[in-house]
Amino acid sequence: MPARRPARTALAVTAVALLSATAAACGDTGALQGAGPTPTAVSPTRLWPDLRPASSPAYPYDPAKRETVKGVTVPGDDIRKVDPVEVVEAELRARPDDYGSKGAYHATADRMKRCRPGAYGGGCPLLKPYYRDLTGDGRADLTLGFRLYPGNQTAVRVYTVERHTLVQVLADNDALIGVELAGRALIERSPADISGYEYRTTWVWDPGQRAMVFSRDEYLHVGDGRHGKIPSPARSPSPSAAESPR
Repeated sequence: MPARRPARTALAVTAVALLSATAAACGDTGALQGAGPTPTAVSPTRLWPDLRPASSPAYPYDPAKRETVKGVTVPGDDIRKVDPVEVVEAELRARPDDYGSKGAYHATADRMKRCRPGAYGGGCPLLKPYYRDLTGDGRADLTLGFRLYPGNQTAVRVYTVERHTLVQVLADNDALIGVELAGRALIERSPADISGYEYRTTWVWDPGQRAMVFSRDEYLHVGDGRHGKIPSPARSPSPSAAESPR
């Protein structure tokens, strides 16, 4: 691993210096020994200081999205008691342009008819739900994913409870290799347009906007030049098997 070579070199130099000092100590009076010249620190160099600043962002990222989910109740303010199937069906009803007969994801609405509470798979586009505190309020939030047919994209959604109401605080659609929860961050992994790399996007909770917002994206080298396979909907016996907040 090239990134660790400087550290290993430094350790080797230190070891040689210690051995030399130990050998010298056998015949001297214990005086301090020089470790050699210290490299001169180099400050950052600012390039093109007269360059005119850009007046607009390079890439138009969507602003943070918050939306109250209509028609879905939260019994006892416990998000675990909310039926994920009902949550997705509420989105289908609210967006007929996307999920209607002429919408880009019309096949998703058709396949949602195969879903049953607590049992996913078997043609149901809804993936296993996960529960973790992503907003920092000490209560579990709900992370959902469902396939967007007839294409190969996956919808990623995060929900929280505010004032007895279910609120969507993240909505993103992408062609995904996988999704990860790391602490209070959600990371999406997608195929990159460079062989041997993948594209990762990180979303984190913003208390000011009260939503999950884009934090950073990066290309990461993943090895042999092959992209990972896009996952298919997984079967889950019940929401109780989903991840608990840590």
